[in-house]
Amino acid sequence: MIMELKGKNVRLKEGELLRREESNREYLMKLENRYLLRNYLLEAGRYSGRGMDENAMGGWEDPTCQLRGHFLGHWLSAAALRYQETGDLELKAKAETILEELALCQMDNGGEWAGPIPEKYLYWIGKGKSVWAPQYTLHKLFMGLVDVYRLMQVDKALEIAEKFADWFDRWSAGYTREEFDAILDVETGGMLEVWADLLEITGRDCYRRLLERYYRGRLFDPLLEGKDVLTNMHANTTIPEILGCARAYEVTGEEKWLAITKAYWKCAVTDRGCFATGGQTQGEIWTPKQKLKARLGDKNQEHCTVYNMIRLAEFLFRQTKDPAYLHYIEYNVRNGILAQTYWQGDSWQGSPGKGLLTYFLPMKAPARKDWAGEMDSFFCCHGTMVQANAAWNRRLYYQEDRLLYVTAYADSDACFEVAGQKVVLEQRQDKMNGSLMNSSENNVSQTVNEIASTFANKPDFRKYIFTIHASSPVELAIFLRIPDWIQDEAGVYVNGEMIAKTACTEQFFPLERTWEDGDKIVLTLPVGLQFIPLPDDPDTGAFRYGPDVLAGITKQERLLWLESENPVEELSADTEREWGNFRTFYKTENQDPAIHFRKLNEIGYEPYQIYFKTKKPGKQ
Repeated sequence: MIMELKGKNVRLKEGELLRREESNREYLMKLENRYLLRNYLLEAGRYSGRGMDENAMGGWEDPTCQLRGHFLGHWLSAAALRYQETGDLELKAKAETILEELALCQMDNGGEWAGPIPEKYLYWIGKGKSVWAPQYTLHKLFMGLVDVYRLMQVDKALEIAEKFADWFDRWSAGYTREEFDAILDVETGGMLEVWADLLEITGRDCYRRLLERYYRGRLFDPLLEGKDVLTNMHANTTIPEILGCARAYEVTGEEKWLAITKAYWKCAVTDRGCFATGGQTQGEIWTPKQKLKARLGDKNQEHCTVYNMIRLAEFLFRQTKDPAYLHYIEYNVRNGILAQTYWQGDSWQGSPGKGLLTYFLPMKAPARKDWAGEMDSFFCCHGTMVQANAAWNRRLYYQEDRLLYVTAYADSDACFEVAGQKVVLEQRQDKMNGSLMNSSENNVSQTVNEIASTFANKPDFRKYIFTIHASSPVELAIFLRIPDWIQDEAGVYVNGEMIAKTACTEQFFPLERTWEDGDKIVLTLPVGLQFIPLPDDPDTGAFRYGPDVLAGITKQERLLWLESENPVEELSADTEREWGNFRTFYKTENQDPAIHFRKLNEIGYEPYQIYFKTKKPGKQ
């Protein structure tokens, strides 16, 4: 069975990803326990609320919000993911202190209930009264508890979760199937996934019962029949439910769960289509199938949907080994997670040089990212933000016996065993820049070298070098993912000798041999500009450089008047070099005034346009 290498088995070396990890870790530590626990303490009567600090967490964490308390579960999950990668004892100690207080809250609530909201919310939805997604809120706590137990090995987390789950088992037993189906129509978050997790951990029959009770036939059965149940429906209500189906399949092996998951992917992605970013949705709902033009708006690509669909794609890759799911992940990582969280860059007209989180990624023209503050929002995407950036050493490598899959490209070391022998695969990108100078301070060794002049301009390919480290020869097949964005044949070299040139996309290139310590693999991936049209308007599209969507900086919507049939020919490289770095900057050749393009994940506060209507020669 194919398994992801993660935790301490993958040592991340990529500078930008490490910066995001550290920023996320600093933010997790900055949030005080009294603020994280406030709504739990209020519900348990352990805090009166008098003298409440005006600097406490606001937005959805305000005590007047019916979703209050959801963020703590995300926090626990993010802390656990960080600990799995680094063994961060300070974060673990903070999490354990929080759990001690949660256990006291549970005791004061009668021994089972551990939520930040009252039990009556669930009885209310059972009577048809409108309440804002109580099970969504409670799932977050369960999720965090399960992750802390599995990844931090803290037994108290499981104790709290098990007692809390007993309440749900008893409560859900009080309804007929039809009555509970109506309850499931009110957003349940990932409750199904939690029951599968707890079944795997404990083996208790109550979790099998809960899995069956939480089978949402009103959604799952039409999916299995091939019906479109998603158009204009809220996206992040159903994605966590399907993640629950995926997890139920992993735990039980029952084929129905896998069939539902695959049917959902077909309906949501394969048949529906995506934006050039890889993302979807406008106003939090799925677009019509292959009809995106009318949905370029101010609320595209909710961050939660990006994060959760990446998780779903990762599951499906492990089941199928189809790299198409990895291409999907790459686009959503580059143009979703990296474009919507922990931005850092140049100031725009006096704006800050940082941005924490943007709930949506607007695609109307012109658009701006609306950055949330550290303490003023705490909406759902605030939670998936800390999870997404907790550990960036995931989804890079997978192993199946003597097979190693390289699934993403970032400086890192994969540490694994083959037949009991320890092996390290070192991955580094050669940026072919010939200089380490990164600012106007000339304090870096400037050794004269041929690289600086050989690659006078930005190379039209990316070069990755892999080095094998093993104490003795090892039989191993290394599968290199060939991205679907390559412009020409990819080149594969072993110890300086060309092995193959392949234009194959959406598959892996295998290298099977007996490797010795110090053996090197070089992979070259031709990269360049592409114009990605909308499925329902071939004359309107976005530009991508490799996997990165480009955004044109403009304060008003612009048309592109072309002098050739190929929109790519309208763009040329612009200020491509600064100190020691090649940059992905472009500008238009024939527009007045010119439009300057940068990678979407480098856009901060600038007004921008992603999709452009093109006017080709001879057309008015």
